Amino acid sequence: MTSTYNWHESYKAALLETNGTKMRERIHVAEAKIRDRQRVLSEDHGGSPEERQAIADAINGLKALLRESAEWPDLQVPDAGATTPD
Repeated sequence: MTSTYNWHESYKAALLETNGTKMRERIHVAEAKIRDRQRVLSEDHGGSPEERQAIADAINGLKALLRESAEWPDLQVPDAGATTPD
């Protein structure tokens, strides 16, 4: 059974983003939505074991994506001392 959770669309958007700069923004949005859902779950002890596992998987996936995307050329900050050819 496949369930769609309220935070899942923002998570999917982060995973599918190909622009490195936009990806970081989408990762932060997804993390915020997941944290909000975790807060709700901790207050009312609701949710299913499947959703709790999906949240854990999503958090791990976002962390890995952020770590890996740090190596992408379009995300690296240019060296302040570097000169550009004329």
